[in-house]
Amino acid sequence: MNFVERVMSETNESPVSAVENRFTQLLSERPWLLADGATGSNLFDVGLMSGDAPELWNTEHPDRIAALHQSFVDAGADILLTNSFGGTVYRLKLHNAQSRMAELNTLAAQIARRVADASGRMIAVAGSMGPTGEIMEPIGPLTFDEAKAAFAEQALALKAGGVDVLWIETMSSREEVEAAVAGAGVAGLPLVCTLSFDTNGRTMMGISPSDFSGIEKALSPRLAACGTNCGVGASEVVACIHNLAQSMGPEAVLVAKGNCGVPQYVAGAICYNGTPEIMALYARMALDAGARIIGGCCGTSAKHLRAMREALEAHTPGPAPTLEDINAHLGEVSNGARAQWGGEQSRAGGAAPGANLSRGRGARVRRAGSDGADSAGEGASA
Repeated sequence: MNFVERVMSETNESPVSAVENRFTQLLSERPWLLADGATGSNLFDVGLMSGDAPELWNTEHPDRIAALHQSFVDAGADILLTNSFGGTVYRLKLHNAQSRMAELNTLAAQIARRVADASGRMIAVAGSMGPTGEIMEPIGPLTFDEAKAAFAEQALALKAGGVDVLWIETMSSREEVEAAVAGAGVAGLPLVCTLSFDTNGRTMMGISPSDFSGIEKALSPRLAACGTNCGVGASEVVACIHNLAQSMGPEAVLVAKGNCGVPQYVAGAICYNGTPEIMALYARMALDAGARIIGGCCGTSAKHLRAMREALEAHTPGPAPTLEDINAHLGEVSNGARAQWGGEQSRAGGAAPGANLSRGRGARVRRAGSDGADSAGEGASA
């Protein structure tokens, strides 16, 4: 009996009800929830080296992981994400730790669960599940069933450790979103999925917020919440939340978990230029744009998160920010996100100036009309 079969035989497969589940209970009781800040960038500050697996610290330095969670609790977080972003067997294989998948994920959940339960208030623990790092079919070798199995076993290990919700994040391809949701769905917990719209208003694999809306409607099981994380700065995240809200409608529970400004290379290290004041403004604008769950991704410390909590508590909800508001206060929005804001969903409509859009077999055929030699040479290798 493999790990998935064993855990499924030992646990109740039925979904946890809203009454029993901390995440859905908090959503039902509160107009907004504050998710936590960054994991990796904060662990670098306490000794994690570039290229190391943060998940190994669940056994090597559990005190440092617990201290990071505690700093977010003290700053006002309602949701703690586990230290398990790279917890699939495919990511752990890079560190020869694939055989420890169940151990590392379960420990990640247990560490966060202990901190949350000792807080004296209701805090939901979210099992972080990042991409496999593999390219899926039809472009790459990873099959849907292989990816689904990897996400299923990670989800069940996180559930065994006590998470309330499974949090699939930083996704970029439709195929991996579908496999992750199908796999995580076996655990019977609420699911959240966020994409990183970091390439001119789209994910690296070309998905726009409008595309994500269509994908989400066809997922099984359906998501309890969805949105965007990471990316290229607060302005782009708020614009994406607006575009998601326009596509998904008012019933969707949207998540904004943006980076703390823009990464910069300073004195041999990656730093983020977002200040607590900027992150506080981002939190208010994300809320008004339609997000109900707001947090920070790379570079977001407890200091930033506390400023966000105070800003949200003091904020009187207002009209959604305009594109001009976002540009003026958070920075320029990409051409792609700007075009989507105006209803233009094609890649051409949001292309950066000078972008080469005449690529592919269709373009070669068109060029052949003016230069017959062109298609003969390129078409043979198309």
